[in-house]
Amino acid sequence: ILRTLSQYVGFCLAFVSAGFLIVATWTDCWMENADDSLEVSTKCRGLWWECVTNVFDGITTCDEYDSIYAEHPVKLVATRGFMITADILAGFGFIFLLLGLDCVKFLTDESQIKLKICYIAGVTLILGGIPGIIGSVWYAIDVYVERSSLVIHNVFLGIQYKFGWSCWLGMVGSLGCFLCGALLISCHYLFQGEQKKLNSHTFFSVLNGRHYFVLMALY
Repeated sequence: ILRTLSQYVGFCLAFVSAGFLIVATWTDCWMENADDSLEVSTKCRGLWWECVTNVFDGITTCDEYDSIYAEHPVKLVATRGFMITADILAGFGFIFLLLGLDCVKFLTDESQIKLKICYIAGVTLILGGIPGIIGSVWYAIDVYVERSSLVIHNVFLGIQYKFGWSCWLGMVGSLGCFLCGALLISCHYLFQGEQKKLNSHTFFSVLNGRHYFVLMALY
């Protein structure tokens, strides 16, 4: 029961975490600010485009950034690379975990192999969380530094910068990958020991049964 429960919890965590990372990468609100002190409109900057929403009528207009081959700030390029890497690793981790579930008809008679698959899934998810947390935290720190520099130099004080929900999704998704990976790796070592004890008990039970039949045949 504990093994099944841990698999389902890990599955839900991996699904939500990978989803958060993917949504964070391809949405447009990593950095949010108001254009002026009256908050007539709000601006969201993402990794791929920038959108402005009018507060009164709710109309949103978006402008894509230049080609990926054009020169972009290091913050933008690095965050893109980190988040895409995190998406790929988290996606593979989720697929591995899906194959390692006991309820999935794949290697149904190989519980030890399924445990190893879940272990690989855990490691992959942790590896996916590393670039995810680096990219999102780096972007958040850069936003904070930019905001602080404007305040210190008394420039454009009407603009208020804050982290957008896409940035928060990236952080939460990365932390979820770490948590899920730690759960899967811990369960691997826990259930591996129990499986070895069960196999040993089964082996000696079969061995004792054979000795019993041999003795009965001799008598």
